[in-house]
Amino acid sequence: MVFPHPEGHAESARKGEPFLVPLAIPLIAGPSAIATVLLLVSGDPARLWEWLAAIGVAMAISAVVLVFAERIAAFLGEQVTMAFERLMGLVLTAMAVEMLLSGIQKFARQVMAG
Repeated sequence: MVFPHPEGHAESARKGEPFLVPLAIPLIAGPSAIATVLLLVSGDPARLWEWLAAIGVAMAISAVVLVFAERIAAFLGEQVTMAFERLMGLVLTAMAVEMLLSGIQKFARQVMAG
């Protein structure tokens, strides 16, 4: 995803296996969406319906993008789609490194505290 394949574009290497990023589905709908609403509402309970509407709009936009993904990819072209794949791969890698370093830091603090 980040580094190009030696045999050419990644599409030629894919046969029947769909390419899914494991974080995409749980971040869009599922326990994380419920947890987000709960955290937002616990901070400001009077705005419950605003938070639910915001999450609903974000999920609706995500659904539209997923439904029209093939048309969007065809409109953008292969070069732009590949650039977005690499960019998202870098973002995902950066998130993973940040989570790893944060975990190591918390672990080190616990060990030092006793």
